[in-house]
Amino acid sequence: MKIAVTGKGGVGKTTLVAILAGLYAREGKTVLAVDVDPDSNLGLALGFTEKELLEITPISEMTDLIAERTGSTKDSFGKFFKINPEVKDIPDRYAREKNGVRLLVMGTVETGGGGCVCPEHVMLKRIISHLVVGDDSLVIMDMEAGLEHLGRGTAGMVDVFIVVTEPGARSLQTYHKIKKLAADLGVRKVYVVGNKVRSQEDRQFIQERVEGDDFLGFISYSDEVIDADKREGSPFETGESVTKEIEAIKEKIDYEKTV
Repeated sequence: MKIAVTGKGGVGKTTLVAILAGLYAREGKTVLAVDVDPDSNLGLALGFTEKELLEITPISEMTDLIAERTGSTKDSFGKFFKINPEVKDIPDRYAREKNGVRLLVMGTVETGGGGCVCPEHVMLKRIISHLVVGDDSLVIMDMEAGLEHLGRGTAGMVDVFIVVTEPGARSLQTYHKIKKLAADLGVRKVYVVGNKVRSQEDRQFIQERVEGDDFLGFISYSDEVIDADKREGSPFETGESVTKEIEAIKEKIDYEKTV
């Protein structure tokens, strides 16, 4: 199964990704968690220490590897390079494991305008395409809200596409924008998880603004998750109540995958 999780910055999608990854790993599945968000912090949520994460170089910063695979040089902008580099060995070579979950950190490509056709961007996009279409692992991607790295063919192959939102107008506006963008990329169905809810009023606020049967479930605001973040710990190991809520969401994901 291939799962993409996205949403406005700060809504808590990384917590959902980390706990889902832990739940699937606990079942004995081979899980690959992919950090595609420029604000990269999935590793901490999976239980990696800061020291361990400092030893991980994001793929986008592996200049020698990118040059080798794309045939590019540092002055390649505007010149020829391979747009279909070989990447199938990348997950096994560069993913790092913690608590039964492998982590692959993609990194980001700094651009000054609307997008980038450069070796680094081509490399990241090609890896994601391979993970969705050609990798045998259960892949869960912590995505940025822009879906920049998902091409039309790749997005359409994602099994479950989730937007995490919170009870706020800006967050739900992001959901509607992502839903339209995802449809343009060929995604058949977009699901919603409401996070950081504190009351029935919060639940109603989200449900009234979510279309049709997109809704997967709620995650309550949790001091356990906040405390885990302060201690640089995994919410899967310490956030028992939230883990139970996400377990119910996982059951719906598994069901949706079979219908």
